[in-house]
Amino acid sequence: MSENKSHELFLALWHSADQLRSKMEDSEFQSYILGLVFYKYLSDKLLTESTEMIDHKGTDLDEALVNYTKLYTTKDATLSTDYSLSPELTFQSLLHEIDDQTFQREHLQQALSEIEQSNIAYKDIFGDLDLSSNELGAFPEKKNETIANIMKEFRQLNLSEYQGDVLGDAYEYLINQFAAISGKKTGEFYTPHQMNNILSHIAILGKEKTKKFTIYDPTMGSGSLLLNVKKYSDEPTGINYVGQELNTSTYNLARMNFLLHDVPVEQQTLRNGDTLDKDWPESPEEHQFDAVVMNPPYAVKNWNKSALEVSDPRFEIAGVLPPNTKGDFAFLLHGYHHLKEDGTMVILLPHGVLFRGAAEGTIRQKLLENGAIDAVIGLPSNLLHNTSIPTVAIVLKKNRTNKDVLFIDASQEFDKHGFKVTLNDKHVEKIIETYKERKSQDKYAYLASFEEIVENDFNLNIPRYVDTFKKEEVSLKDISASLSDTEKELDKVNKELAQALQQLQVETAHEESLSGFIKYISK
Repeated sequence: MSENKSHELFLALWHSADQLRSKMEDSEFQSYILGLVFYKYLSDKLLTESTEMIDHKGTDLDEALVNYTKLYTTKDATLSTDYSLSPELTFQSLLHEIDDQTFQREHLQQALSEIEQSNIAYKDIFGDLDLSSNELGAFPEKKNETIANIMKEFRQLNLSEYQGDVLGDAYEYLINQFAAISGKKTGEFYTPHQMNNILSHIAILGKEKTKKFTIYDPTMGSGSLLLNVKKYSDEPTGINYVGQELNTSTYNLARMNFLLHDVPVEQQTLRNGDTLDKDWPESPEEHQFDAVVMNPPYAVKNWNKSALEVSDPRFEIAGVLPPNTKGDFAFLLHGYHHLKEDGTMVILLPHGVLFRGAAEGTIRQKLLENGAIDAVIGLPSNLLHNTSIPTVAIVLKKNRTNKDVLFIDASQEFDKHGFKVTLNDKHVEKIIETYKERKSQDKYAYLASFEEIVENDFNLNIPRYVDTFKKEEVSLKDISASLSDTEKELDKVNKELAQALQQLQVETAHEESLSGFIKYISK
């Protein structure tokens, strides 16, 4: 598919948001846009497949609707889709109603409900699309008009014709845009793609050819981090994804994201639940994974609402519970518990986990003594949508033969765009190659022995190991020139001040003092 076609798709999806910008917060209208995109995708897929079944080719959706109606009415064939939708409730049919000015939101609600009820995999997936919200308009007619205007933005698109990950990537583009504009409100549900590339690439290193690769994200957000791993797999169709998300709206977003990326339902196990409250998954066959990737919410307070104890299998390795005031290590230990003996875990956390003391210091020491921490990668500030603080990617493994730790300080290498920063492909590639080589590099990386870490009291603060200080060369010639310029400027100012003072009228008693000051600055 051409780049122009993909760009056309991105623009159409993003411009549809213009219909809601003046009506509600940016963080609220994403449910309408993303939900309607998903509904149109399912509808277009039905219509296109029905046309192909009767040996017709083409992307005209009106013609496809006629074909689908015939097949649906006569029941002459069974489509491969795992959901159903009446012809009169397809997106294309509702566009006809909009053109005829007979469209009602209730018809759209019927369409969404029919899809949800046709297969357990789609149950409540449109739950956040509130078609009765007053923010759509003060009166029923206005609400109908608002929804109709959004739908008309998609009129020229046949979403079924976008092959591979094109549509899924466009969907993630929308998610990324919404995360960027809504910032801290909802930004945590999406990890920017540059960060995804670092975490997912490291997670699968050495297992690219694994045919039944399993990956787990206990705080999956929109699922982008999980999905990204297939970019680096030689067997992408064999990956099994397991994820959990606490926020129901974000969980539904992830479900849509997986389906738009054409991940078969049998290869995705997604759950709406609290990762820290109760361990999941529990079944032995789904308990541990080849890779664990995480970008959890940072410094979560009161995470231990269930009064969990250190005897919880997830925390046994540490011998202490993470502090209830900060859930960072609780997330880390949960993920590590679910890692296979030969697997790799990569988690994104704030820098505090590297040096904070008390219980966190004890946990860090236990992990280091077990050789669990493989690498610490410092990243720039302002990379994430929901926080401006610098973050660190920690790589963990089991059954390592040594206890050294590779430190990479990538915090100073980035592209700046206003207040936000991004990593380009070269930045990401440098991090990955440095991790694979596992060697010290001046001002960038350092391979620290376990003995050095012990000498530092198990403090993993990156500046203790990677010296990024750069001596500033001083030119005496430049300093001399600067002093000369300063003296000239000062002389000019003094002369101007002397001229101004001579114009002053002062009492006789102060004339002598003023005259002396003028002589002094005029030298």
